[in-house]
Amino acid sequence: MGFALLLLSSTEGWSADFQKGLDAYNKKDYATALREWTPLAENKGVLSLFYSKEDVINAQKNLGGMYEHGQGVPQNDETAVKWYRLAAEQRDADAQSSLGFMYFKGRGVTQDDKTAVKWFRLAAEQGNARAQTNLGLMYFKGQGVPKDYKNALKWFRLAVKQGDARAQNNLGFVYDQGKGVLQDYKTALKWYRLGAEQGNAYAQYNLGTMYDNGRGVLQNYIRAHMWYNIAASSGKIKNASENGDIVAKRMNSNQIETAQRLARECVRKKYKGC
Repeated sequence: MGFALLLLSSTEGWSADFQKGLDAYNKKDYATALREWTPLAENKGVLSLFYSKEDVINAQKNLGGMYEHGQGVPQNDETAVKWYRLAAEQRDADAQSSLGFMYFKGRGVTQDDKTAVKWFRLAAEQGNARAQTNLGLMYFKGQGVPKDYKNALKWFRLAVKQGDARAQNNLGFVYDQGKGVLQDYKTALKWYRLGAEQGNAYAQYNLGTMYDNGRGVLQNYIRAHMWYNIAASSGKIKNASENGDIVAKRMNSNQIETAQRLARECVRKKYKGC
């Protein structure tokens, strides 16, 4: 499962230093972002008297992201965890979610599902959609908490209210498999489609399987091939290309050509109305 990090965005009221760093970051001028954010994040010296708490926290969590991804600095999970933790301990939901992810993956810290759940829960209770999705997955799989489909559903449903594509895919899977709910292929199809339209490769793959097997929709190899093809292009799902090849053996050359054309058109339309 994929765990996403925070998105950087501008907020009114931030100091000039933070905004300068943000502007630089968005232009991929990581050296300037690092130079502007590091003093804020360290929050030391006389100048710290002029820093707002919000600036400090945002600088800390954003430095965490830079170190995690090696943006303008050597990639370093331990340093990423240091900055995430400073912001997380000040109740920043994005940082809490990111710190939970680091514990879940064992990056920069000893792998610990229970601690991951702790941080996911703190962020999820503040309304962080990524953390809600991740907490739902922990309940669904029984990692760090007893397996509990009802709690998984609770958190997935909260996340889909915010349009989280991973939660849409996961909710589709819940209905597809009948885990904690009555199996309902049409409802599964609905959630897979919503996730697929947002570009989620797993939802696109799962939507392909629905067309492939005629679950919740009339069997349609052209549509199945189209969605497998789109999902395969992400490089995230090995089975997508393989399943596309299997479906292609049941199709004639005209059908394959149509599926390929539809896939190209769907990508151009950003997956909407496919």
